[in-house]
Amino acid sequence: MQFGVFTVGDVTPDPTNGRTPTEAERIKAMVTIALKAEEVGLDVFATGEHHNPPFVPSSPTTMLGYIAARTERLILSTSTTLITTNDPVKIAEDYAMLQHLADGRVDLMMGRGNTGPVYPWFGKNIRDGIALAVENYALLRRLWREDVVNWEGTFRTPLQSFTSVPRPLDGVPPFVWHGSIRSPEIAEQAAYYGDGFFHNNIFWPMEHTRQMVELYRRRYAHYGHGRPDQAIVGLGGQVFLRRNSQDAVREFRPYFDNAPVYGHGPSLEDFTEQTPLTVGSPQEVIDRTLGFRDHVGDYQRQLFLMDHAGLPLKTVLEQLDLLGEEVVPVLRREFDALRPADVPTAPTHADLVAAANTGEVTG
Repeated sequence: MQFGVFTVGDVTPDPTNGRTPTEAERIKAMVTIALKAEEVGLDVFATGEHHNPPFVPSSPTTMLGYIAARTERLILSTSTTLITTNDPVKIAEDYAMLQHLADGRVDLMMGRGNTGPVYPWFGKNIRDGIALAVENYALLRRLWREDVVNWEGTFRTPLQSFTSVPRPLDGVPPFVWHGSIRSPEIAEQAAYYGDGFFHNNIFWPMEHTRQMVELYRRRYAHYGHGRPDQAIVGLGGQVFLRRNSQDAVREFRPYFDNAPVYGHGPSLEDFTEQTPLTVGSPQEVIDRTLGFRDHVGDYQRQLFLMDHAGLPLKTVLEQLDLLGEEVVPVLRREFDALRPADVPTAPTHADLVAAANTGEVTG
């Protein structure tokens, strides 16, 4: 099972002192977090994509390419690639280039984002969100899998005898996850292609997550990719760690209370009860995360959000030490022991190349 961290790249004032990091500080902090993730033994670093304040990661491939040059084994991913407002041609070329630079340590997560105004900024209509996701991804797949593409659709100009360059590394495109919180159409899309489905269960109760994952698993089997329990599932989550739960709650409370996305709403206690947010000791995070399996079955990737709401970089790095030293080794051992031998792990580039060479069907 893969474990990692994802960032949304928010630039948020620290509520304990009122200081707001500069954009340069925040960008470099994200790089430092990625390097720390590899140092402590995590598998994945993923960045979001945003084009509006108070966020900074408008160019994920630029950041991931820089991180690729400074890491050796970390899988570089996105926690959203905007399949709706990005040109599929540019996605195909940018991520194939990143594949080559990172020696295949690349996958990505398609999503629609959560910022409505981004659509007109890129000449799109939010009412076309699902249709854009479906059409653009269908074209992206062809661009990665066909050397010459002739194509005509609804949302962009036609392509005639077009070749996307560079071609995917070793002739194998990056593995794709489709991320969604609430859209069954995206779970259906992931199932149709046999791709991964990532449910970022941050704001919703686990019952909702279970329903979305079960839908994806049923449809994955319907399309002939394998049994429902063999579908490729990822989950997002939030944690704040200290060695004892009282310190964790006391320290995190001002950040929670003032966070842009959920501050000034439910109490910290209500939110942790109703969602997967876990604020406590390493053992509490272990127990809570292992419990996710009871809702969604065996799954392949767990990403944690740890650097949001104005938390200072020093605190985030301390969190990563605890995660890497005390939490993930136990989770990895327990999840691996529970997973049946015929339930796959998350595909890596090497896995996809081997499957292509043996003629196995992959997403």
